[in-house]
Amino acid sequence: MPAIFPFTAIVGQERMKRALILNAVDTRIGGVLIRGERGTAKSTASRSLAALLPHVRIVQDCRFGCDPDKPSTWCTECKERAAATKSLPTAERATPFINLPVSATEDRVVGTLDIEKAIQKGERHFEPGVLAGANRGLLYIDEVNLLDDHVVDVLLDSAAMGVNTVEREGISFAHPARFILVGTMNPEEGDLRPQLLDRFALSVEIVGIRDARERMTIMERNISFEKDPEAFREHWMSKEDELSKQIAKARELVDQVKYTSRDLLSIAALTSSLNVDGHRADMVILKAARAEAAFEGRTKINDHDIALAAELALPHRIKRTPFQQAEMTTEQLQERIEQLAGQSMPNDEEEDSSESQQDGEKEEKKT
Repeated sequence: MPAIFPFTAIVGQERMKRALILNAVDTRIGGVLIRGERGTAKSTASRSLAALLPHVRIVQDCRFGCDPDKPSTWCTECKERAAATKSLPTAERATPFINLPVSATEDRVVGTLDIEKAIQKGERHFEPGVLAGANRGLLYIDEVNLLDDHVVDVLLDSAAMGVNTVEREGISFAHPARFILVGTMNPEEGDLRPQLLDRFALSVEIVGIRDARERMTIMERNISFEKDPEAFREHWMSKEDELSKQIAKARELVDQVKYTSRDLLSIAALTSSLNVDGHRADMVILKAARAEAAFEGRTKINDHDIALAAELALPHRIKRTPFQQAEMTTEQLQERIEQLAGQSMPNDEEEDSSESQQDGEKEEKKT
């Protein structure tokens, strides 16, 4: 297997890297769409992220890599095996990286049931598709705007629900399909329909780096990698391991991250004030903010987490006129969140201080 360029060695493109990391922390966020010009490390970043992700525990000999710790998500085969043997052996595997070709059909994506064998022999035979191989891994789609709209819709449905169900002639088969969905595209070659665009949780617009010194660093690192890929990877391995461990810890922590009513109101007020259609953006911002807090090792989200998540979740959902600003920075979003929250609800610290003041007054009356 050829050596893969280290994720931590990619120069710049911080928003793209953060969007990928947040989806790695919590695959329930719903994927990321990376839009930008050619030669901006879109595919390199996706492949290198999969290479540094921690190994995952799977049910041994399972074709779909089911999680042994989550029986409710098991495939049909694992549930039948567990019913017969009561326990299933486990194993470990590297995080898979699946590259979906633009020419892929729906059957190639979701898999197929052999109806003839079911009728003639009474056996249920399922031929896995791309979604089966991508389970608990990273599914990469280059030039997603050139893929058939119906296939894109199927992929986004599976990414949102975390399960792939195939039904033919009264026969059904289900398996988990929870993966990091990464789509890349060059807007010059055509855009996605708005309905499909909204289904991608996060979106990042990237351009080539303009700073001369950073461009020089890109050339130096690429030359070093081409000269001796193994030595180059070894040089960056300590940072790769550090990031991998940080993501692994964040995965364990993300479900413990708390949020307050004020946080929810801040998100709702932000999306409402920007005239964002639907409610998907609100949920995405909350999930991404929790993933950001977990990645930073915290168990409570703050305004900065919400602003960073909004910066990634809103660009492709905001309706703009030709005279509107193209995008808002994290700092501008955070300032707007604080303004909206201040107008709508007192913060938790003010509520806590008022409660303690009331308690103090009661104690004085008693004395």
